[in-house]
Formats: sequence, C-alpha cells, structure tokens
Amino acid sequence: MTNVTTHHDQTSMRRAGAWQAALLLAGSCLPVLGSVLITPVLPQLSEHFADVAGSEVLVPMIVAIPALMIAIFAPFAGQIVDRLGRKRLLIIAMFAYAVVGTAPAWLEGLTEILVSRVLVGICEAAIMTVCTTLIIDYFHEEHRRNKYLGLQTVATTLAATVFIILGGALGVGGWHVPFWVYAVSIVVAVPMIFSLWEPSAAESGGRRDASAAKVPIPWRRIGVRLLVSLFGGFTFYVIIIEASYLVVGTGIAATDTATIGLVAAVASLATAIAGFTFARLAKGRAGRLLPIAFGLQAVGMLVIWVVPGLPGVIAGAVIASFGSGLLLPSLVTWVVASTQFEERGRVTGWWTAAFFLGQFLTPILMGIIGAAAGGLATAVGIVGIASAVVAVLVGVALRRSAARESASPAAYSR
Repeated sequence: MTNVTTHHDQTSMRRAGAWQAALLLAGSCLPVLGSVLITPVLPQLSEHFADVAGSEVLVPMIVAIPALMIAIFAPFAGQIVDRLGRKRLLIIAMFAYAVVGTAPAWLEGLTEILVSRVLVGICEAAIMTVCTTLIIDYFHEEHRRNKYLGLQTVATTLAATVFIILGGALGVGGWHVPFWVYAVSIVVAVPMIFSLWEPSAAESGGRRDASAAKVPIPWRRIGVRLLVSLFGGFTFYVIIIEASYLVVGTGIAATDTATIGLVAAVASLATAIAGFTFARLAKGRAGRLLPIAFGLQAVGMLVIWVVPGLPGVIAGAVIASFGSGLLLPSLVTWVVASTQFEERGRVTGWWTAAFFLGQFLTPILMGIIGAAAGGLATAVGIVGIASAVVAVLVGVALRRSAARESASPAAYSR
C-alpha cells in the first residue's frame, strides 16, 4: 500500500512543460504534412499517371484521401484513447506513419499509392486525436491550455507554409522525393517515448471513480458543437484552398508564383498571429470568441467578393485568415475542454472527425457553389454570408447558455 501511495504521489507531481508541448505541437503538424507536402508535385503525378483510367480524379485524391480518413477514423482513435491509453497509441501511430508515409517514394502503381494514403490518414487520425487530448490533459489550467491550443494553430499554420515550400524544392528531384519527408515522424516519436507519459485523471484536473469507467459520450452537449465545428472546418480551409485561384482570377498570371505565394504567405501569417493572441483574448467562458472568429471570416470573404482586383483579395484573405486563427483553438476549447478525463479521447476524436470532414468537403462544396453562383469570388461571398449567420446564431446560443448557467450554476457546471 505504501509503495502504491508513493507512486501515486510521484506521478501526481508530474508537470508538463515547454518540451512536452513542443513534442505535441510537432506531432500536430503531421496531418498538415499529409495535406500540403505533395501539392507542388501534383502536376508531375498527373503527367506520370496520365494513361491510367480516371487519373484526373484519382491523382488529386492522393492529397484529399488522408483528410477523409481522419474524418472517418478519428472517432475510433478516440475510443482506443479512452480504453487503452494515450501514449501507446501515439507512439505506434507515429512509427507507422513513417512507414506508410514514405511508401510512395518507392511505389510505382497509382492504386498502391492510394492505399498507402488511406493508411496515412488512419495514422493521422490517431496522431491528431492523441496530441490534442494530451495538450488538454497536460495543460488543464485554463491559461496554459489556451496558450498551447493557440500555439497548435500557429504551429500547424506555419508548418503548412514550410511544407509547401519544402515539397516544391524537393519536387525538382522528381515526384518520388518529397515522400521521404514523412520519415520525420520518427525524429519526433523517439523523444516522445522518453518525455511523454500516460496521464491520470488526477493529473488532468479530473477525477476517476468506479462509475466513471464507462462514461457515455455527452451527445446532447456536443452534438450542435460538432456541427458548428464541421462548418468551421469548411470555412477554415476556404481561403487556404482557394487563395491562389482568387489571385489568378484578378488577372495575375498562373505562372506568377511569386505573387501567388506572397498572398498565401501573408494570409498564413495572419492566421498565425491570431493563434498567438488567442490565449490573451480567450479569458473567460470557452467559445466566447467564436462569434468574433466567424464574424471576421464573414467580413474577409465579403471583402473578397465586393472589392475588385488584387487589393480586395489580399485584404479579405488577411481578415478572414485572422478569424480562422481565432476559430480553430476556440472550437477545440468549446467542444473538448469541458470534458471529463474518461470521455475526453472520444470527444476529441469526434471533434477531429468533424473538423477534417469540413476540410475534405471544402473543395467539393466550393466547386458546387461556384458553379451555381457563376464565379469563385461570388461563391466566397456566399460562404461569408453563411459565416455571418453562424456567428449570430452561435453568439445568441452562447448568451442564452451563459444566462441559464448563471441562473442554475449547479445544473450547468459542465
């Protein structure tokens, strides 16, 4: 009994710091790696597989499939997290990611490459779910949690820019070469083995008791929030995916990659700056910045629609991207931060699924809206109007919830 008590006292004193945060932030960047690294070599892939039936659809799926797999498998990853633990799943997924991620570097068949990309997405589902869960587990105090969730947005945004540049540079050596970058997960996984630990409920600001062993997912509390997260995943990626096409639509040549890249970089910087400021702005009730975030997205997208030429695209992209930088950590805290330790992995998994499903649907929905509206800028404006509506609805819902909670704090403590 004494040994058990001593062990519990020792583990309860563990406190995560900047090193653990850095490892979890690095892990969070890997799903971004899957999305953007090989986009610069898609033209090479299209040319290489031009003789394959359906290649015009299948080649772009090399980029899109991992996001779909995250959406499908993140809830299952959440189940594993809550039943078998966080760290074990993370380490296995990190090493598996290196294997399946680098596979296209030596594969030649399009079918085999697509299968490897499915497996990449499954690994990413586990990695993203566990990394986000552990950030909340390790940094359960509000100010530290908000700080690192904000930095998660910063890290993934900056990583996307770096990976696009890296993919383009390595693509000079052929389309096989960029896939070797996926081996970087091993570099991150090795220190994770020694520096991360399996948290207990006590360490995570929660509690564990016999009746909590099979805590159900709180669907009534998170159902609507997951729908908002799905929409947020869609709006988050509109500017990221469409920025280059919007620039070209103003008359800039498609070969003027310097101008296109500059606009994309400025928008990414705005997202990162917002992520940096999130911790300072997010004090108080979780989710209170959501109306502002959606509102900024709406303003930016409407500017792109209304203001003609490149100045309108740049200004609108910066405003909308700043809103996106506030949106992502706001959604995480709103959906996940109030969960019990025993349900956190599953809730995080469902949130990850909702957000990445929105990402996967973005190019599909924008294609449909653009075709119906008669142009991309108009389609972006329509999405802006929808964002404004969601901003108002979420703001009203948050105000009503706060009023109910103040009237009956015991009933709405969670």
